[in-house]
Amino acid sequence: MDAKKGDWVRIHNIVLKAGERSSNLPEDTQKVPLEMWVKGFLLNDEANIGDEVEIETYIGRRTKGKLIEINPRWEHDFGEVVPELLHIGRQLRAILEEDGE
Repeated sequence: MDAKKGDWVRIHNIVLKAGERSSNLPEDTQKVPLEMWVKGFLLNDEANIGDEVEIETYIGRRTKGKLIEINPRWEHDFGEVVPELLHIGRQLRAILEEDGE
């Protein structure tokens, strides 16, 4: 057993297979499935990685999928540094100070 009821987990699910996607989508998008990854609390008594499970999201929505991770970490950030943007705040303050005089 990898996970028990109440553990914070992430699941994966294929929402639409490649052949089921809208014909209005670009051709390269039509060729791949529509996938979903969701984090929530495990509702099954116990589960192993790869098992089909049911979870409840933080806001209370229930959904099913394949268990892929236990205690998933947050992996988002603000992206790469844009050097041109580093000095905007200082430049704006200088401009506002000049205009304020």
